[in-house]
Amino acid sequence: MTPSDHILLALLIPTLGAIVIALVGRNANLREGVTLVTAGLLFVNVLQLLPVVLEGGRPAIAGFEVTPGLDVAFQVEPLGMLFGLIASFLWIVNSFYSIGYMRGNKEPRQTQFYVAFAVALAAAMGIAFSANLFTLFLFYEALTLSTYPLVAHHGDAKARNGARIYLLILLSTSIVFFIPAILWTLSLSGTLDFTPGGILAGKADATTTALLLALFAFGIGKAAVMPVHKWLPTAMVAPTPVSALLHAVAVVKAGVFTILKVSVYIFGSDHLLATGASEWLVYLATFSLLAASVIALTKDNLKARLAYSTVSQLGYIVLGAAIATPLALIGAGMHILMHAFGKITLFFVAGAIHTATHKTEISQLNGIGRVMPFTMGAFFIGALSIIGLPPLGGAWSKLYIALGGMNGEYWFVVAALMISSVLNVAYLMPIVVRAFFRPPDPDDHSQVGVAADDTLSLRERLAEAPWFCVVPLCFTALACFVLFFAPDIVEQLLRGMLEVPQ
Repeated sequence: MTPSDHILLALLIPTLGAIVIALVGRNANLREGVTLVTAGLLFVNVLQLLPVVLEGGRPAIAGFEVTPGLDVAFQVEPLGMLFGLIASFLWIVNSFYSIGYMRGNKEPRQTQFYVAFAVALAAAMGIAFSANLFTLFLFYEALTLSTYPLVAHHGDAKARNGARIYLLILLSTSIVFFIPAILWTLSLSGTLDFTPGGILAGKADATTTALLLALFAFGIGKAAVMPVHKWLPTAMVAPTPVSALLHAVAVVKAGVFTILKVSVYIFGSDHLLATGASEWLVYLATFSLLAASVIALTKDNLKARLAYSTVSQLGYIVLGAAIATPLALIGAGMHILMHAFGKITLFFVAGAIHTATHKTEISQLNGIGRVMPFTMGAFFIGALSIIGLPPLGGAWSKLYIALGGMNGEYWFVVAALMISSVLNVAYLMPIVVRAFFRPPDPDDHSQVGVAADDTLSLRERLAEAPWFCVVPLCFTALACFVLFFAPDIVEQLLRGMLEVPQ
């Protein structure tokens, strides 16, 4: 098969998978089997494109023209290749986890859940491999609509209200800011194609560039740049596998991916540096990553704390895009990968705790590491990666962004990254301390007397979630280690997005 065939299959596999899942939905084992096979086929298919892109190829599908200047087309470039690999691979892991979580919690409407998940991954593939802003926008909105039923999954008043806020903010930012940004770009340049080096140099002065960048930054609501971030913590009413989708696999990653892709292929890093038009966004992203960390400190609900942690971590990626130096841009792309594995681990842990104990608050977790050692050990590893300590993958992306800030003479960025890491320690490590070093609460009958009973075997002392939940979170925690020792291939891939054909 040709690379173009693989692009087409990346869109078709999850779409056809959604249809088959819907048809066999009455048989739970068959439904989940189809989900796993579909996820596996998608990743293997996307992986076939990696050698071509690493060798400098840019496989494409011409698509079709809707109106003059607006066409649906696809092309695989290095940043999209990375996003496609992340989304397709983590769908496999999340699918295994979902089986344990959905069955363990006896969740309703499980067929609808798996169908919507597959459709969301099809939209994510469309975003990853879009050749122009128009195509990206179509799939960006498809992702919003397909994840709405996932956020509203529980069907109660709280879930419906959270889903409405989710939909309202994401659609309104697109209508008010994103669409005008796309139309303005088309009027300035005459094209919406993603082009190495950008399309606005010589066509937009510093003021115009800054205003246009503002429309993109606030219009791409999935990037959760403050103050258009409220949809993200509100959407935590969804089941934990959905939270993992929102934070690690597709939704917020689609947002920061789009911000980064627009910075590189629409504005162009040289144009942003020459005009200084992105300097205001450097300050806003720095504020966002620090402010969200401070808010995270105040949250006792585990998923809420992790949600604000995500807002903070997304700020790193937007910051790298705004600094616009080569190292900062590579660091931003690398952080999409590193944060994906670290944060999906933490959300998997939150879901495993809820499944095994029905606990949701951090203040309820005293001593839980004694009966859930695998789960909380994985949390410890994922937290260290989010903090950015070696030998975990998160150390590399933060280092690249800091070095990029120094190259751009944004010295305060280095200080902000150090302060942010300290705040990461402050809101994540107390959870680990509670889990392993505090005794269980006296009225916690699920733990008191169990972990300390020497007559019980080690296996009998454990109260872990179903292994379909535990194995995936241990795997993603291990991946945080592996990624620390494999930054070269990620850097090699991402350097390709900065190469401008001569």
